[in-house]
Amino acid sequence: MPVAKTHVPDPRVLSLGDAFYDVAVPARFPRRELRYRNDRAAADVGLETLGPEEWEAHFARFEPLPGNLPSPLALRYHGHQFGVYNPELGDGRGFLFAQVRDDNGRLLDLGTKGTGTTPWSRRGDGRLTLKGGVREILATEMLEALGVKTSRTLSLFETGEQLWRGDEPSPTRSSVLVRLGHSHVRFGTFQRLAHANARKGDVEALRRLLDYSVEIYFPDLKATEGDERVVRFLDRVVSASARLCAEWMTAGFCHGVLNTDNMTITGDSFDYGPYRFVPTFDPDFVAAYFDESGLYRFGAQPKTVHWNLGRLAEALRPLAPTAALGAPLASYEDRYDEALADRTLERLGVGSRDPDTDGALARAAFAFLDSSAIGFERFFFDLHGASESRLSRSPARDLYDGPRWTDLADLLALYAPRTSRDVDHPYFSGDGPTTLLIDEIESIWSAIAARDDFAPLEEKVRRIREAGDALGLRRGL
Repeated sequence: MPVAKTHVPDPRVLSLGDAFYDVAVPARFPRRELRYRNDRAAADVGLETLGPEEWEAHFARFEPLPGNLPSPLALRYHGHQFGVYNPELGDGRGFLFAQVRDDNGRLLDLGTKGTGTTPWSRRGDGRLTLKGGVREILATEMLEALGVKTSRTLSLFETGEQLWRGDEPSPTRSSVLVRLGHSHVRFGTFQRLAHANARKGDVEALRRLLDYSVEIYFPDLKATEGDERVVRFLDRVVSASARLCAEWMTAGFCHGVLNTDNMTITGDSFDYGPYRFVPTFDPDFVAAYFDESGLYRFGAQPKTVHWNLGRLAEALRPLAPTAALGAPLASYEDRYDEALADRTLERLGVGSRDPDTDGALARAAFAFLDSSAIGFERFFFDLHGASESRLSRSPARDLYDGPRWTDLADLLALYAPRTSRDVDHPYFSGDGPTTLLIDEIESIWSAIAARDDFAPLEEKVRRIREAGDALGLRRGL
């Protein structure tokens, strides 16, 4: 096989045993037309050397990668969906296809979306619309550019089936997607075992999952044992989740479906359905049309993540005292505030001064955004690197006014650019920021739906990557 020498297969999930997954059979598609191939992501795991035939064989027909899982695995989990516990979840239209080491030695998962029915499909067809695949490409590219720890879309094939959906014109086109992520161990993976514990006393499996998670994702905790291991594990998940939420908020990103099965222990953002980026700062902004109560509105995301962490702590109770698990949960708000300050400085392209001043700057920035009609990305573009000249020529310069702007400007005057590139990069000499608002996504999809024209998608990805290179915020998975 023409995989690179850097390709390192390591299917560690098999060590958990078959109580954690079910063997899945990939769907056979009438057509397999490549629509997106992410060689930048593929290079991190030694797959960029695959030729067109091999790429199709592995990522459309799902022939096993060399030395990897002999069959795809549909993972088992439960979760709270819109606050209601659901014990009938699990991978219903995707599976874990392979596990590989990246060039930093981390274990990464190749997961799928749209690969057909599994034992957990719940009367669904197990398919993915082409529009859904296009939206996921755009989400992952934009979030990566903005420094959010996100899954990365590796591959998208159009599959030639006609799908019926209630939320878009039907029949509509179909696709199959492969994503690269750090972990598919969800809060709901632990919840399933805790739920089983209430009925069957399955503490052993819960502990096995914890030990697996520590060994793979938090190896520095391997020297810990007993209650200490459980508490320190939860502490790490709290920290990673607080950071992820701060990344969403400073990216202006509303996930839309923050159920506990959509959160991973490693703090990865993944699985993009009805997401949106906010046009302006609006705490009441709702991404999902079916979220009628606004439970997962933009401004509620920090509270929601904290609530979800509480459900994970409940799932860990069979392994450690409830009182001991309370300390990591109680630290969440402080960690979120610290991460929000850190991320705000990164987005503004300025260096840190001290925790108190940094926190004050972050609060002032969001207080101004809350009182202003300025575009969310426009704000961070105009102020990047604390550049007065760029602000003076901004078409939105008249919106930088009022007492909250004065407070912010006084604080920002204390800061210097993080690096020279934060002022001098050609991207910041342009007319404005690269954005990904809903109208832009719909326009990209319209070109595909009406004319089979993928050029606007390709151009948007190019521009997003250009912005990401200028911002210098890309993180590893």
